[in-house]
Amino acid sequence: MSYQSDALEKFNNLKNKKDVIVLSIESSCDETSIAVVKNGREVLSNIIATQIEIHRRFGGVVPEVASRNHILAISNVCKEALNEAGISEKDIDAIAVTYGAGLMGALLVGVNFAKGLAYSLGLPLIKVSHVHGHISANYISHEKLEPPFICLLVSGGHTAILKVEGYNKFVRLGTTVDDAVGEAFDKVARVLSLPYPGGPEIDKLAKEGKNVYHFTVSNSLKNTYDFSFSGIKTEVVNLVHNATQKGETLNFADIASSFQECVTDELALKAVKACKNYDLKKLVVAGGVGANSRLKEKLGALCEENNIKFYSPSLKYCTDNGAMIGSMAYYMIKDGIGLADLSLTAKPNIDLQQPNVVR
Repeated sequence: MSYQSDALEKFNNLKNKKDVIVLSIESSCDETSIAVVKNGREVLSNIIATQIEIHRRFGGVVPEVASRNHILAISNVCKEALNEAGISEKDIDAIAVTYGAGLMGALLVGVNFAKGLAYSLGLPLIKVSHVHGHISANYISHEKLEPPFICLLVSGGHTAILKVEGYNKFVRLGTTVDDAVGEAFDKVARVLSLPYPGGPEIDKLAKEGKNVYHFTVSNSLKNTYDFSFSGIKTEVVNLVHNATQKGETLNFADIASSFQECVTDELALKAVKACKNYDLKKLVVAGGVGANSRLKEKLGALCEENNIKFYSPSLKYCTDNGAMIGSMAYYMIKDGIGLADLSLTAKPNIDLQQPNVVR
């Protein structure tokens, strides 16, 4: 029997298996992470080898450097994940991997490692969207959370409002027309001479400042669920540049506070508006910017005012991690989708809505 026919048979058997253990791999950017997840909600291990200190000297992620460090780390991270979970390779039911979206070289390291591991163990290979993984991080943190709900997706590469109709059914209501919100945070942080990653640094600095600058977002999108953050980023850049040219001193804490207030207002108001318009009483935030304290504060307050239940992942599952990929893979397995063959390759950009199915 060939690998693929054997994998297909095992994959089909998993649909009715009581306990499913997935080893899941995430390498889309600058975190090498491998986790072992049981039944989509129970994390047996979640190992992360971060590259933050490596890229900090460059002020952002350097793709080639990220790829090389994934190669150096991934084998040891896998061994550590199995050891912490207290299981051996024979206890694994499937291998899951992020195949997109992300940095092409970084993704390929994870995809190729996953393919080799799946082939050597004779296990099904499940391809998972990084974006859908971020949504699934909430299933780990909230064991009773189930679709349908509205999801506010906020990360370095994506900003969108999704209607999650099922574990594997996503409808995009709106997205960014230019910069993702995490990208905007990082660019503004560099202008303010803050270290990488910029999002947490702006969040921290904003607590020392006041909302005194009246930054704006695109008024043309006010009746949509779409976002535009390039304009406000340019406003900050111009403010700092003009002051520097004139020899003026600016209060960077006030700029950070004003920028954050404007951006989080736009995100929170549109997300709650979607809940009300679609009559859904659950709002989920997903992605690295979901860790922003001011955004969570506003979402929580608005949801309470409108009788909406607000969910956000634990901080350790907000940023990139293997556990969220293992969670998403479980629900794909149960719906009979996502089985990949050994021709699987990475994709830097993928559809936010339906997962691509390979059978």
